[in-house]
Amino acid sequence: MTKAPRTQLSRSLAAGPAAPVPRLLPGGNPQIAKGDGEGPVRAYIAAMPGWKGDIGHRLDALVARTVPGVRRAVKWNSPLYGVEGGGWFLGMHCFTAYIKLAFFNGAALTPLPPVASKDPTTRYCHIRERDPLDEAQLSDWIRQAAERPGWNG
Repeated sequence: MTKAPRTQLSRSLAAGPAAPVPRLLPGGNPQIAKGDGEGPVRAYIAAMPGWKGDIGHRLDALVARTVPGVRRAVKWNSPLYGVEGGGWFLGMHCFTAYIKLAFFNGAALTPLPPVASKDPTTRYCHIRERDPLDEAQLSDWIRQAAERPGWNG
């Protein structure tokens, strides 16, 4: 009896099911299932389109270096960063032309992150492709934000 040649389909079935490729929502934000921990955040970052993925990796590493033991989750198709028992202090979201960092208690940070919000306590920082990433300033805001009570959404 001769074996049938292995096709691409039979090779992929033999390897087991692959993780589904996340869909990009309008504006390029990855649609990732809600979940706690590094896994969902890493899946979100891996699905960030183009240059945003590289920045996403750098931001995630910067948060981890600045806040050892940081808590991660994905909610509402956005990675969130928090401190156990202290709430969420930072969120990330992709838009067509930039990545929006939301500092949930940003009005208490010095200097203020540059973009105001409808919520008087939240401030934003927009990161565009050609802008230099000021890791020193971001690290300072992240440290300050993690030291304050966060959002418990």
